[in-house]
Amino acid sequence: MNPAHWAIVVSVSLFVAIVLCLEIGYRIGRRSSEKHPDSAHEGIGVIEAAIFALLGLLLGFFFAGGTARLEIKRQLVVQEANAIGTACLRLDELPLNEQPEMRRLFKEYLDTRLRVYEKLPDLKLADQELAHGGGIQQEIWSRAVSAGRSDPTQNTARLLLPALNEMIDVTTARTIAMHAQLPLLIFILLTAVALVSGLLAGYAMLNAEAEAGSIWCCTPRS
Repeated sequence: MNPAHWAIVVSVSLFVAIVLCLEIGYRIGRRSSEKHPDSAHEGIGVIEAAIFALLGLLLGFFFAGGTARLEIKRQLVVQEANAIGTACLRLDELPLNEQPEMRRLFKEYLDTRLRVYEKLPDLKLADQELAHGGGIQQEIWSRAVSAGRSDPTQNTARLLLPALNEMIDVTTARTIAMHAQLPLLIFILLTAVALVSGLLAGYAMLNAEAEAGSIWCCTPRS
């Protein structure tokens, strides 16, 4: 199944599970009130405050981490675009007979890099395009090194090779960022705390209804 579909399924399942926990907590609270009307909800407020505070803390870390990863990926996109652009401009330093083939390889490489991110969120297909792009990278580097050995001015070695090296390094950084995810333990802990919060909220609903009814009954009506 596509990772995007998995995300939708997990989100819907979590929503349904929280609603079920609310109902279960409400039923438990009603039975406790029937058996112990005076002490059913004693001390529950402290537990509620602690659980909801933990849930808020985890959500804060979750969204902060997601925002940080998004910003890093944006910076890497700009960095890779600049690196490819610089390397492409420095192809002019190659001998004239080497330039057409290198420009063709660069065009093929750029198309491959674009296809990597078109395949997302399917990481398997994206990895296949990454492997193809890695092969083109190796061919570009080999041709540049070979051209640099026969260049009497050494401009290829001084200008083109560092630009190609930076282009390859950014590719590695973007690949790692693409596969970076929050640890599974964080998702499990967040889900567990959300479900427990649903149980506690449902358990306290009966007490809230009773307090609302008491306020309504005690309110003077004209």
